[in-house]
Amino acid sequence: MPPLSAETLSANLEKWFGFGVFRDGQEKVVRCLLEGRSSLAVFPTGGGKSLCYQFPAMMLEGVTLVISPLIALMKDQVDALQQRGLPAARLDSSLSLEETHEIYDQLGAGILKLLYIAPERLSNEGFLNRLDGLTIAMLAIDEAHCISEWGHNFRPDYLKLARLAKTLKIPRVLALTATATPPVAEDIRSTFDIAPGDHVQLSFHRSNLKLRVTPCNEQARRTLLLQRLQDRPDVSTIVYVTLQHTAESVATFLQKAGVKARAYHAGLQAEVRVSCQEAFMSGEMPVIVATIAFGMGIDKSDIRGIYHYNVPKSLENYSQEIGRAGRDGGDAVCEMFACADDLITLENFAYGDTPSPLGLRHLVDHLLRQGDEFDVSFYDLSVTNDIRPLVVSTLMTYLELEGVITATRPFYNAYRTRFVRGLEFLVNGYDEEEQSFLREMFGAGKSGWGWLTIQPDEVGAAIGQPRERVAKAVSDLESAGDLIVKPTGIRQGYRVLKRVSNPRALADRLDKLFRKREAQDIGRLRRVVALAEEFGCLTQSLLAYFGEPSEESCGHCSRCHGESAGPLPRSPTHEFSEGEIEAVQGVIRDKVPALRSSRQLSRFLCGLSSPAGTRARLSRREEFGLFDQVPFGQVLDLVESLILE
Repeated sequence: MPPLSAETLSANLEKWFGFGVFRDGQEKVVRCLLEGRSSLAVFPTGGGKSLCYQFPAMMLEGVTLVISPLIALMKDQVDALQQRGLPAARLDSSLSLEETHEIYDQLGAGILKLLYIAPERLSNEGFLNRLDGLTIAMLAIDEAHCISEWGHNFRPDYLKLARLAKTLKIPRVLALTATATPPVAEDIRSTFDIAPGDHVQLSFHRSNLKLRVTPCNEQARRTLLLQRLQDRPDVSTIVYVTLQHTAESVATFLQKAGVKARAYHAGLQAEVRVSCQEAFMSGEMPVIVATIAFGMGIDKSDIRGIYHYNVPKSLENYSQEIGRAGRDGGDAVCEMFACADDLITLENFAYGDTPSPLGLRHLVDHLLRQGDEFDVSFYDLSVTNDIRPLVVSTLMTYLELEGVITATRPFYNAYRTRFVRGLEFLVNGYDEEEQSFLREMFGAGKSGWGWLTIQPDEVGAAIGQPRERVAKAVSDLESAGDLIVKPTGIRQGYRVLKRVSNPRALADRLDKLFRKREAQDIGRLRRVVALAEEFGCLTQSLLAYFGEPSEESCGHCSRCHGESAGPLPRSPTHEFSEGEIEAVQGVIRDKVPALRSSRQLSRFLCGLSSPAGTRARLSRREEFGLFDQVPFGQVLDLVESLILE
């Protein structure tokens, strides 16, 4: 594309988006993409990242694929674009079959300029086949830090995006993030062949955010938080906590003290979460006590307070979370109630995600014994090998990156069905052979509670028909309005690309990857503590972490205002009693299958659930969580010493 004048860009900006001028950094990214080069845009939260791909997408020939991690975020952006008459759509699990087909028709006809998808959709062979022959102008990747080391367990499919971009021969990539340290930014640039000069980074410094760290113990936090909220009543505020039950208990405490507050976490029903978010956005409910499930996609400009009731798990998370305050330019307070005891819970989460070497070897052995084409349930693999489902997903992605397997397509293992007007009405109009097939198919289903469950594999085998015919029949009947269908039991298909001669060596290599990730997670936690104990300017220290050194102090953080610093309050080191040691020895003697390794037993004693432990209902045992306030490493040392006795 030839160079475009500033007048042309400004005219299109006004015509398509209603803006008179670009914000900082946007035009440089736009010009880079229009000139055919890939770019990395590191903009702080609320910095206008989305326009950096929406604008060039309108000018480039073909469709821009936008990788976005949240359905709600996709929906908000697509709705806003469509309201302006711009050809955008999203593909996600909330759409009906008819809506999905309509979007595919628009895609095939070349109507769409922007298509929002989750990263997992690019592991669907069927979707990739639909892209074959289409002109893909650009790949825009939101939350691009997830392709680097620290994001693996968030959405593992991010790791495959670079390879897919090359396979699909996409001419330009835009990686976007609000969170990138210099090593992460370098990793992203290297992965997508982005020149250093095409890395556009805005300052992380927000002079309207007043950073404050208040060292305190567990008992003092509630009183301090209440005081802060009572000093600034009816101000839009988010209180971040680590655990769901903490969100509930703190919200209840505030309500009883007369503060308008509600809890928000992933364990609530979807309609409750929506109601909570809407109440906050409207100002009806000024205070939200939330886990990190709340925040991404929240576009509220007048948030005046961000309080970290618990220590955040990384400076990346901290930066994103405080970045949600004061987007209108008004002053906002961002205070962390820093207690070192929080590290026990956060570190234990990191340890709980790391699979045991034994579990890894069993899983790798199982996968390598499969045929050339196979399918798996992540849930089943999780329970069988006592590895959390998201970690199983990460492991499968590692195997893809090793070139051992490739994903083909996801599919549902079963369908819960209900006739709209009865079987005989349903089969009426089909020829005799098809009527016989449909009666046999439904006759082989499993009845229960008003629903008839059709499992294509089992039903197909029972009536001597291919599973594909069974699945297609269910889909066609749903499309015709004759059948109500609820898919269940998702499975992911794979194809073997090469056979591995030494499975043990492969499992050991994967084990090193997971332990490296664990060490990085623990290291990020320690850097949060280092910031909390910082004697100098907090803003200056945070900026330096993100590669933005500053010679001057900010003048408005708590350290610049003279508040003292020092080691965070910590509870005394736990000394194991004879009774506790006897209890652990008793569990070891019981030889529980789900607690056969030292790591499994240590997780159990620290109160960390695991797939096999949940299946065996081990949380009912009195020893579960016996050491929930003891560092995992200390518990692991005890367990290993007792096992070796």
